[in-house]
Amino acid sequence: MSAAGAGFAAYVVIGNPIAHSKSPAIHARFAADTAQDMHYAHLLAPLDGFAATVREFVAQGGRGANVTVPFKLEAYALASQLTSRAKAAGAVNTLTFEDGRILGDNTDGIGLVSDIVRNAGFDLAHKKILLLGAGGAARGVILPLLEGKPAQLVIANRTVAKAEELVQQFQPYCEQPGQPCILGACGFADVSQQFDLVINATSASLQAELPPLAGSIFSPATLAYDMMYGSQPTVFMQFAAAHGAQVRDGLGMLVEQAAEAFFVWRCVRPHTDAVFAALRAAL
Repeated sequence: MSAAGAGFAAYVVIGNPIAHSKSPAIHARFAADTAQDMHYAHLLAPLDGFAATVREFVAQGGRGANVTVPFKLEAYALASQLTSRAKAAGAVNTLTFEDGRILGDNTDGIGLVSDIVRNAGFDLAHKKILLLGAGGAARGVILPLLEGKPAQLVIANRTVAKAEELVQQFQPYCEQPGQPCILGACGFADVSQQFDLVINATSASLQAELPPLAGSIFSPATLAYDMMYGSQPTVFMQFAAAHGAQVRDGLGMLVEQAAEAFFVWRCVRPHTDAVFAALRAAL
């Protein structure tokens, strides 16, 4: 892939597999709506050739890349400079190529928070939040969630030690002036209190499975959010709804993290409502 002439920026989403990605359609709509002259495409990288693929793309005039599975950790290692949110996440999903540098960022967390706060109208301040999972998806959203100043954030995971590691890593963010937050870790079976927001960051929904949770943690005031999305509600969403909770899937997170990456690259913030509606209709 080669970049076109002056004023024409080249961007891609890199992954393996990658043909299914909706990112090119999303960014094409953002570019049209904001009058940005840019080209965005899929780029398949060999499982053992991510760094080489990126360097070849840069040499051909590439300006930026979104990174998806399984390369987010490799993108983190490849970056010559990292944003604070990428450092906190320990993974990179957005690369910017500038003056010979590779700038690594992570927009997943802000994408989640933007969807919850702006699109779902849910204020994080002073709320009790339960985050299910302690893998990369969970790690990437903890800092933006804490920046929303919740009263409590509990990380529940099958292996409690992994959740405890995240608590230790992010505890300093809870001790900053004006941002007190109780940060805790536990196993799924140990979750008993009700929460205002429950976020499923596990991969269980991909297998139509459910983390072992008590239905009593939900109430009619609870927002149950699954990072996965599809044409039908996930098993997690069905379970939460059956116990009275409001539910939302991760399609908005997908759109909002893309919008943040677009802003990082182009310094223009696109509107997301029309893109979200089009993707929802196409599911």
